[in-house]
Amino acid sequence: MRYEPIDPQLFVRNRERLRSLLKPNSIVIVHSNDIYPTNADGSMAFKQNADLMYLTGVDQEDTILLLMPDAKDPKQREILFVKETSELIAIWDGDKLTKEQAKAATGIERIEWAHSFESLLHSLVPQADHIYLPTNEHLRASVIVETRNDRFIKQCQLRYPLHSYQRLAPLMHRLRITKDPVEVDIIQKACNITEKGFRRLLGFVKPGVGEWEVEAELLHEFVRNKSRGFAYGPIIGSGKNACVLHYIENSAVCQDGEMLLMDVAAEYAGWASDLTRTIPVNGRFTQRQRQVYDAVLRVLRGANQILRPGNNPMDYQKQVIELMESELVGLGLIDAKAAKEQGPDKPLVKKYFMHGTSHHMGLDVHDVAPPNEPFAEGMVFTIEPGIYIREEGMGIRLENDVLIGKDSNFDLMGNIPIEAEEIEELMNAR
Repeated sequence: MRYEPIDPQLFVRNRERLRSLLKPNSIVIVHSNDIYPTNADGSMAFKQNADLMYLTGVDQEDTILLLMPDAKDPKQREILFVKETSELIAIWDGDKLTKEQAKAATGIERIEWAHSFESLLHSLVPQADHIYLPTNEHLRASVIVETRNDRFIKQCQLRYPLHSYQRLAPLMHRLRITKDPVEVDIIQKACNITEKGFRRLLGFVKPGVGEWEVEAELLHEFVRNKSRGFAYGPIIGSGKNACVLHYIENSAVCQDGEMLLMDVAAEYAGWASDLTRTIPVNGRFTQRQRQVYDAVLRVLRGANQILRPGNNPMDYQKQVIELMESELVGLGLIDAKAAKEQGPDKPLVKKYFMHGTSHHMGLDVHDVAPPNEPFAEGMVFTIEPGIYIREEGMGIRLENDVLIGKDSNFDLMGNIPIEAEEIEELMNAR
């Protein structure tokens, strides 16, 4: 692995917290993700199942975690199965984790080879009443490809049809919603790498640069700082492309007088960061661009004041919409009288600001969480308001990641330039 080793006590704590939520006499089984094929004999880069990563820190395929807290034999209460290295695997793909390395990385005492999983499982399942299995229950998930965990659910239910099957996802959502200090440190490292990429761009962007070249500069800076690259597909949209929320073509040439929106960030050790900045291609904001930019920045800072413990996502979004409505009136985009008369859905506002303001972030960029859970200390959120004026060919979004604290939020991206004056200064210092 290219990143620094993670303190295994993080994963020890995570498993202990999960055990405290289980029904008596339960067994938990979590598989790693598959390595997915492309075409012919190609394959995609491996991305670990986030729940398995959260519970073990093992970033390797063919890995299985088995927890059985009430097993009579203490050696059966926590078992990790990992892929055994062969000479052929070592030659073609490199060595896999040894049992000693897996034990050191996870804090799990009993490590077995993956090929022994079926026989061990068969000896343990009859002793359990409840079987917890993971599924993807993210509210925005589009589940098309059958995962290794999905296949195992079918196999397990076929082989052991009379057990009580339980959903692991709600428990994992409950655990992952609040970040351990070690997780926060990892996310901060991802944010710091993202900062390096953004500062590099400020000396690179100019009229005539391709959006794809901006993507390349970022990837270079991220990877050279021990990230595996982008935490999500990079959005790099100049001019009217900035008004397409999920623009990923990154194929246009940046023109003089346009704004360039970049929703791009690095991952580190499997955890994500999430940044958006919008800058003038030529290094100077026009008067209109600056008006809109400052309006978005005011909404971001206003949102930070209400993204506080005790508030909830639905009320928070309504409050941010109110902030945005005032700014849109000030920009002359909507009429003040019409704004007062519009219904609770705020269609006039949503013409220019049509997405949510914040989402949880962690191992997944859009991290899992119980629906409408009130904000609480220790949660990590994005704040990302935007104004998209399609008739003017301009979209401006700004986004930082914050850790909710007891007395105030901590901006994990507080060192990344966001003030218009600083951006102009840095862009023109080249």
